[in-house]
Amino acid sequence: MPITVHAVRSVPKAATASLALVTSEAVSFGVDGFDAAVLEAVGFEGKADQVHLQPAEGGFTGLVGLGPAAEVTEATVRRAGAVLARSCSRHARAAAGLPVDVSVPAAEARRALAEGVILGGYRYTAFKSSAGEDGGDSSRRLDRVDVVGSASAGAKDAVARGAAVAAGVCVARDLANEPGGSLTAPAFAEKTEAVAREAGLESKVWTTEDIEAASLGGLLGVNRGSTHPPRFVELTYEPEGTPTATLAYVGKGITFDAGGLSIKTAQGMMAMKMDMCGAAAIIGAMSVLPAVGAPVRVKAYLPMTDNMLGGDATRPGDVLTIRNGKTIEVLNTDAEGRLILADALSLACEDEPDAIIDLATLTGACMVALGPSIAGLMGNDEPFVDQVRAAADRAGERVWHLPLPADYVKQFESSVADIKNIGGPHGGALTAGLILKEFVDDDIPWVHLDIAGPARAESDDGEITKGGTGFGVRTLVELALGYTRPAPG
Repeated sequence: MPITVHAVRSVPKAATASLALVTSEAVSFGVDGFDAAVLEAVGFEGKADQVHLQPAEGGFTGLVGLGPAAEVTEATVRRAGAVLARSCSRHARAAAGLPVDVSVPAAEARRALAEGVILGGYRYTAFKSSAGEDGGDSSRRLDRVDVVGSASAGAKDAVARGAAVAAGVCVARDLANEPGGSLTAPAFAEKTEAVAREAGLESKVWTTEDIEAASLGGLLGVNRGSTHPPRFVELTYEPEGTPTATLAYVGKGITFDAGGLSIKTAQGMMAMKMDMCGAAAIIGAMSVLPAVGAPVRVKAYLPMTDNMLGGDATRPGDVLTIRNGKTIEVLNTDAEGRLILADALSLACEDEPDAIIDLATLTGACMVALGPSIAGLMGNDEPFVDQVRAAADRAGERVWHLPLPADYVKQFESSVADIKNIGGPHGGALTAGLILKEFVDDDIPWVHLDIAGPARAESDDGEITKGGTGFGVRTLVELALGYTRPAPG
């Protein structure tokens, strides 16, 4: 279970660890309860991520640095919350004090701190032999953090929203971290239904027969090499009152990617249980929407399968027919995400939403271009691209706008089908985006986020923990909260 976070007026007696977030200026002027000479001797200057701990009655007290006051943002506070959670990991209950000399509004600071504490304290322990009967990590004792300063309704609401968003990220992380051998497509669909029930979402699971009846040729083609049947899951969030708009969230749900007959290397397969992080992020985000009261209607489209090498696996040169009738010549079976997304995007367009966003761990080329921490953002509508980019900025998730050059389309022209599933040797992230664009109606605003890099991490860093990161959950929640339908004309 995630750490719980509460807004309180003063430090509770039950807290055995009490830490304050401080700027470098605050340290230079002196912090009550801390000897300036001691802080100087240990080199604590209030720099970002610096921690100073000292014994106190029944536990310890300490400081977490934020850096210069003028540079403190919500992201800084979120990161400090994660540092605080790790520093207090051996205490059941801790208290956290917010800085008073920064320009970040108190509500936003409380929300970010709650997110950081929960995300920094996250651990995936389902397969740990040391885990308790409830699946919890017996080595982690921190269960509650109290945010000190106010117990007003506004303070409680801010902390609750941060906790809800962080819990959604944890949902995505748990799904991403589960091995592909146990998280098969049917198991993934069952877990998604369970999340939907708990959150109060509508859900519908399509079986193989449903998928065949719907002519989802891309999903069926990728699934041909698998022992496990495919699934297609729809989730729907309905707001209270009249929705201000309808958004479609489309996520890649490849539960394990061996590459099909275009088999990956052993090294390349090691993290391929996480090729479903796009779908996981959408499931996590959808679980948050009722709690935060998003004003828009949101429907999720989640194709699920693994990509294996069974006896009847799709062969290079085979042609698949997608839901919208377009045909794709498959020349590389390891470029499978675009095939299942093509079906899902086609279905989403049929429901005529105001806008569509898809998330996918789609290309290694995007990682080459942007590194491991930034997602590639592409789209067919600049105002909607701007809205998604602004949502990502508010969420503290980094994206970079990449182009979709029309002249690159010729790279995936086919002599036997409408298109090929791969482009040329260069610009792979862009040609993949252009291939997806083939399955989106021109009059529907659409954005594609290639999250191949930031969907997983090799080590802990701030609120990021090693393994699945849940990247995209916060952006999708912010988008649903702040989406504005374009004015007519």
